[in-house]
Amino acid sequence: MTSAVVERTARRAHPVLAFLARRLAGAVATLLVASMLIFVATQLLPGDTASAVLGKAASPEAVAALRHRLGLDRSIVAQYADWLAHFVRGDLGDSAVALAGGAESAPVSAVIAGPLLNSAMLALITLVLTIPLTLALGVFTGLRAGRTADHLLTTVSLALVSVPEFVLASLLILVFFTGLQVLPPVALVAPGESPLADPTALVLPVLTLLIIGVAVGMRQVRAGVAEVARRQYVTMARLNGIAERRVVWRYIVRNSLAASVQMIAQNVQYLLGGIVLVEVVFAYPGVGKLLVDAVTARDFTEVQAITVLIGAFAVALNIVADLIVVFLVPQLRTTELS
Repeated sequence: MTSAVVERTARRAHPVLAFLARRLAGAVATLLVASMLIFVATQLLPGDTASAVLGKAASPEAVAALRHRLGLDRSIVAQYADWLAHFVRGDLGDSAVALAGGAESAPVSAVIAGPLLNSAMLALITLVLTIPLTLALGVFTGLRAGRTADHLLTTVSLALVSVPEFVLASLLILVFFTGLQVLPPVALVAPGESPLADPTALVLPVLTLLIIGVAVGMRQVRAGVAEVARRQYVTMARLNGIAERRVVWRYIVRNSLAASVQMIAQNVQYLLGGIVLVEVVFAYPGVGKLLVDAVTARDFTEVQAITVLIGAFAVALNIVADLIVVFLVPQLRTTELS
């Protein structure tokens, strides 16, 4: 009832606000379903968290005490309701591993704060390099669709897309560390230090994400530019004697930006998945490596918090991308949003 009233009020104010209200309502529903699936999936995994954390030598009393402290002796519905209520208030729970080690409290928010910042730094540097390179190569090949340069670059990009992140990372280590001995094979960051303290340690992780990210995005931008370049209004602009540079930037590139925005959003989502493997390969202390370590240690409180936060970021990113597209394409404000 409340969401319907909000949407009707927003629709009277501006169609973009109504669109945003619908997207936010859908985002909340998506995250709720995702949180249920994540919670159930972690609960259904074989074994017991308390037993796995304490080890085989732990007494039944110690296991029972930890299970009670973690709330694992309650029904799954009660556990999920309690977890969700705390999550909404910003309480991500306590680390099971830390509690088993004797800590009075071990907030997951404090555990993931540093790795989350490290991952954000790695992703930001990669995006700053990926976006201009992707747009430049995509526009270059799109304007030369069917020519030799286009065939060469699209073939190379297709080959790179086919290479898994861990394989590409291993090849880069083989070349730049084993062969040339110019870059470190791991990206170690001391606790409390900025990843930028030793920029050389970030080169290979960034390069791995950059190569595949540009290869994926370039093909999408190329397709959008090539499709717009064939439209009738572009042909008419050229026949009317408009300078080619103006035709390219005002008519082709500008009108293909909507697809480029979606591409950038997809690239960021790719980073969310690819960064996990890259952080593990290069031992980079980010949230991806922390997630793998938490799964290995069966610290499902950390797993649930990290995966839901990643999902929330992906949903928010899609909303922002959709809004940018709406503002770039005025026609959508009176058709799709109505």
